[in-house]
Amino acid sequence: MQPAGHTPGKGRPTPKRNEARRGARAPLMPPPMTKAEARARKKALKAEQRKKPKMSKEERKRFNAESRSRANERRARMMAGDEDYLLPRDRGKTRKLARNYVDARRNLAGMFMPLALLVLLTLFMPPDIQAVITLGMMVFLIFMIVEGIVLGRQISNRVRERFPDSDDTGLGIGWYAFVRATQIRRLRVPKPQARPGDAV
Repeated sequence: MQPAGHTPGKGRPTPKRNEARRGARAPLMPPPMTKAEARARKKALKAEQRKKPKMSKEERKRFNAESRSRANERRARMMAGDEDYLLPRDRGKTRKLARNYVDARRNLAGMFMPLALLVLLTLFMPPDIQAVITLGMMVFLIFMIVEGIVLGRQISNRVRERFPDSDDTGLGIGWYAFVRATQIRRLRVPKPQARPGDAV
């Protein structure tokens, strides 16, 4: 016999407010990982749209606005480093450590793209200037390779110290860090979360 006024339990814990809100909204789809997946998703979306009754002009505008909003939100979360929206190559604690380590220092390799553009511009310069710039670029490449090897070893050692159970060490994590170091800082994806000089 239960006492008067007894309320039976639901059999499950009451969800938190943020969990209930997330459940009320449709989950955001992660971005496609490959071009083939993007084409397949686009094709499926078109097929689904053909089955639906034609939308009015106002409905189409609203639909396009919502699609752009979802795409912008996915990109914003990816740029912010949200693990659920990152590409597979960027996921994991070791990759985040490598990104922060690279972003927290000034790398010689970061001058690669501007200097490569300068080499292209030398095609319109006199041969003497071309020779000097080409020689300078070769010297720079040698220093950049040496820096890349040192950076790769430092990252690999740091990963072994922080995450001894991880197998993401050696050439794989070193190459990942080197490629990020060669990119212009403002164009890196995801955006740098460490400032030059920060302790990582």
